[in-house]
Amino acid sequence: MNTYSLSIRPFGVHAILVEWPNKVQEAILEDILQFMECLKSNLDMHLWELVPAYNSLTLIRRGDPIDFEKFSGQLREWYDEKGTTSPKDKFLWRLPVCYDIDFGIDLEDVSQRLGMSIPELIDLHTKNTYTVFGIGFLPGFMYLGGLTSALEIPRKATPRLKVVKGAVGLAGRQTGIYPQESPGGWNIIGNCAIPIFDAKKNPPCLVKVGDKIQFYGISRAEHELHKIEGEVGIYQIEKIKIDVKGP
Repeated sequence: MNTYSLSIRPFGVHAILVEWPNKVQEAILEDILQFMECLKSNLDMHLWELVPAYNSLTLIRRGDPIDFEKFSGQLREWYDEKGTTSPKDKFLWRLPVCYDIDFGIDLEDVSQRLGMSIPELIDLHTKNTYTVFGIGFLPGFMYLGGLTSALEIPRKATPRLKVVKGAVGLAGRQTGIYPQESPGGWNIIGNCAIPIFDAKKNPPCLVKVGDKIQFYGISRAEHELHKIEGEVGIYQIEKIKIDVKGP
């Protein structure tokens, strides 16, 4: 069982920020998720919200302020006793992406800067499996780690004022999907027409931190069909349950 040196500090009067070593590692993310499972069994989850991301966990209390001195000590005790229980349901989600040049508006530039052909770029992007390290910036925006170093590329120097919904981008060692129209500075290489976030559903975001994502390429005609299916709510996203080992 991994044990890390934690930083615990107040994040306002209603929240606490717990931080692990400042590294992007699946082992750290797994430790965070295990600690979350421990907290869920010790806290009244009607009063608390837990937000994991990369190397941190934010605990937000609804209602009364947090007694930081008392509660931070309790958190350390729970962490020492957390065990190795992981979330019972983790999934690999397979998402269709159209890499047509009209959608992948930065494809040519990215391929030239990385010194590879567009087909090679697409092949590298679709052969990897990515880990959801965080969800934020926009509701449902997934920060996906695990991008091969061959596709590593900086954010655009000047962000666009408008990035269309479903745009698939690259930035640093990450890839992700814009769940709605937004300004943004990622390098756009394709489009996924499948809605990941719907405020009317419970939960509103299909994917959780700790899940896996794999992209596969589709034609423009398939993209248009999936867009219609997604809009009317009949598209069935392919998901595969990940075997989670118990303690």
